[in-house]
Amino acid sequence: MIRFHNVTMRYPAGQEALRSVNLRVPPGQMMFITGHSGAGKSTMLRLITLIERCTHGRVVVGGHNLSRMRARHIALYRRHLGVVFQDHRLLAQRTVFDNVALPLVAAGYRHGEVRRRVRAALDLVGLLDKERQQPRVLSSGEQQRVGIARAVVHRPSLLLADEPTGNLDPRLSRYIMALFERFNQIGGGVVIATHDLDLARSMSHRIVTLREGAIVDDTGDRRRHRETGVRTSSRERR
Repeated sequence: MIRFHNVTMRYPAGQEALRSVNLRVPPGQMMFITGHSGAGKSTMLRLITLIERCTHGRVVVGGHNLSRMRARHIALYRRHLGVVFQDHRLLAQRTVFDNVALPLVAAGYRHGEVRRRVRAALDLVGLLDKERQQPRVLSSGEQQRVGIARAVVHRPSLLLADEPTGNLDPRLSRYIMALFERFNQIGGGVVIATHDLDLARSMSHRIVTLREGAIVDDTGDRRRHRETGVRTSSRERR
């Protein structure tokens, strides 16, 4: 589903955020990208969402070469993605229901389908009883769960999350990760950028570690290894 082929990202000031990155992520895989601040985690997500384009190399997602995608096709491409931000990015003057409904309204879904999907997404994250409240009365953890509901309400094939537990305590962090796992279990791919290596290791999914813009470790999917008894070579993981 995702392929980074010799990807370099250099900003105008000369900083190299990514250096010759090669990575392959199969459809339906859950993967963590870890590393210290400035290692290139968020840059990888911005390239996948086409917020930015790489300086050299090629990024391919779902068969689409993002390096060559025309501007008029970007909005349609993004309809296949769900994005969860650390700072929630909820509309303060809209209700929880309206915030979650935004991707469906933008895509032109009918009112009945919007209502059905929004209520199902809120039920998934345990906030169905909060649908008429405004975000400002919710806790930080509840706001993050609203953001997850908004990201999955249109049933994307790929869910991306940038430091989704950065402002949460350990208990809420584990709960949020369990929600991502539920999405992954029904077939959606998940890529999570996080600095919390201990939390990532506790999930037993693939972990890709960045240092100064380069991949320095790729553990593979340990859960899959235990189930199949097959060890993935470094060449296969890339």
